[in-house]
Amino acid sequence: MGFLDALIGRRKLAQPAPDRLFAMSTAYVTMETGLGMRSRGSAAIVFQPLATADFESIVRDMEEVVRATASDSGTTVGSQDDSYGFRWLVLRGSDFDDLVVGINAVSGALEAGGYGERVLCAVFAFEDSHQRPMYWIYNYKRGSFYPFVPAGGAEQRDNERELIVKAQLGGELPVEQELARWFPLWGIPI
Repeated sequence: MGFLDALIGRRKLAQPAPDRLFAMSTAYVTMETGLGMRSRGSAAIVFQPLATADFESIVRDMEEVVRATASDSGTTVGSQDDSYGFRWLVLRGSDFDDLVVGINAVSGALEAGGYGERVLCAVFAFEDSHQRPMYWIYNYKRGSFYPFVPAGGAEQRDNERELIVKAQLGGELPVEQELARWFPLWGIPI
């Protein structure tokens, strides 16, 4: 009966826990020390912008907050729109924890403002010991991470490497179990 209640609006479905994003901070220790992966010093939150004064004010205020709180570590904030109409709010800096906290602050502000459904994902950029790029993507709607490893060539991905990285970090991160939901993000600006 629970599904029917949720379907007709008598009961809300449980949402993913927002603090799952912070698992990335603890997993980074394992990535760096045990797996030879390091941060590329950038992360982004991806959302669908809305042309309202309220929405733009929240985004602008959060950019200022992130700049102010991350100024000691040298973290910078910028944004750009992609060809699909999504905005990438990009954080760059050497302190990985500042990147995670900044991304969480922006998503929390959008959620508190009633715009949580407009947030697509967070993306954290890494490279392996051979300096090959790889990304961990956090899907806000699912409350889980998945790896994305581009391969040589246009819009090709290294599925084998993605599965290896999943196996290596599956105990550290809440990893999306449905592989069909591991969507590639082409043209990542970080």
